[in-house]
Amino acid sequence: MSTTFPTEVPTALETAPPRPYQHYVYAYPHKTAYRPLPARGPRLAELWRGEPKDALSLYLHVPFCEVRCGFCNLFTRIGAPGELTRRYLDALERQADAVREALDGDGPVRFATAAFGGGTPTYLTADELGRLCDLAESRMGADLRSVPLSVEASPATATADRLAVLAERGATRLSLGVQSFVPEEARAAVRPQRRADVEAALGRIREAAIPVLNIDLIYGIAGQTEESWLGSLDAALAWRPEELYLYPLYVRNLTGLHRRVDVAQRAWDEQRLRLYRAGRDHLLARGYEQRSMRMFRRADAPAEGPEDHACQTDGMVGLGCGARSYTSTLHYSFDYAVNEREVRSIIDAYTTTEDFGRPVHGRYVAGGAGGGEARRRHLLQSLLQAPGMAREEYRTRFGAEPEEDFPGELARFARRGWLDPAAPAGVLRLSAEGLAHSDAVGPELFSPEVRAAMAAYEAR
Repeated sequence: MSTTFPTEVPTALETAPPRPYQHYVYAYPHKTAYRPLPARGPRLAELWRGEPKDALSLYLHVPFCEVRCGFCNLFTRIGAPGELTRRYLDALERQADAVREALDGDGPVRFATAAFGGGTPTYLTADELGRLCDLAESRMGADLRSVPLSVEASPATATADRLAVLAERGATRLSLGVQSFVPEEARAAVRPQRRADVEAALGRIREAAIPVLNIDLIYGIAGQTEESWLGSLDAALAWRPEELYLYPLYVRNLTGLHRRVDVAQRAWDEQRLRLYRAGRDHLLARGYEQRSMRMFRRADAPAEGPEDHACQTDGMVGLGCGARSYTSTLHYSFDYAVNEREVRSIIDAYTTTEDFGRPVHGRYVAGGAGGGEARRRHLLQSLLQAPGMAREEYRTRFGAEPEEDFPGELARFARRGWLDPAAPAGVLRLSAEGLAHSDAVGPELFSPEVRAAMAAYEAR
């Protein structure tokens, strides 16, 4: 069935095609739009009162890595001297107690999914990972053995003892950051690793029998060719991973590569698009299904467990100084930085915090579920998934059609061929070319207010 999309006269700003790689959108509003909240803002119990809490997501953040890759702009630091990991876990427990007390104010609380991210959660020792799981279960009340639990790891930290703890405690997915199996490309990305060590880590993960193995790979690295890119994919496919994430390389402020790389933007865009399409087609021809621009899942991969958390509507509870939490009215976290000195300062402040009863950094989303930001977030996070968005869900939640709320944006997407006119009745979804341009689709749905806040953010 074909769909008719709204039309719009092109403006002078659209004489040149939009850049395909503008912003990796995994959450909205972006964290650079967050600002310090009033010192006497709402307490967590007040903020979570009346919120649906029967399908929450739990995220625990561990901000430590053994090395910092050249492309990384995540909130993390190299190493944890002295007793820093112990002090960090102590603070996590204090925060967990405060958050759980706030959640218990009204109605049942249930976590439908859990994840340990970073940084590198497996930087923690096996005993410390056990303590992290205890915290999620006994203090937060998450049943890790009955819900999907995803954990991020690096080759150097995916040791047998750590993996045994995670497997025993219910991990259903282990995501390994490999980025490239080609040593020269790994060095170009400032990611020191030996292929033999990567292969050994993959062997240990398979021996641990965690149901889902995900391998992260990056395209657009200096010196990378289509042949070498497909060679990395084939090296990953030899392990029959249930999932593969294909990430375009970004060079961000204050990262290692930012100090080294000077790229011709248009040529680099064309290279990344060419490699993306080659990788996509390679995986589709080998039994993988595309779930988003980045995610590919083996068609016969086992389900991780019940999946009744919807990121568009359900809340998230984040613990740790780099974690975010989402309610219908406020998205909040701790402060954010990339520079290692600033990151260390924030971590040190976190480990000495005693009162976790109020959010300290965040952004209000106007008007709750009926507000404009909620509509943008729902459309954005739905469109960036390959299945797209059920129009009935949008109508039920907001009382309008998406074309009524976003006529200009959807008209532009249609005119560029980014919307699929052959989508099933009642579904709004991106075309194959739209998915390829996901990192341009997402930013075009940012509100003017969020754009302004992001532009005013001073990287540090």
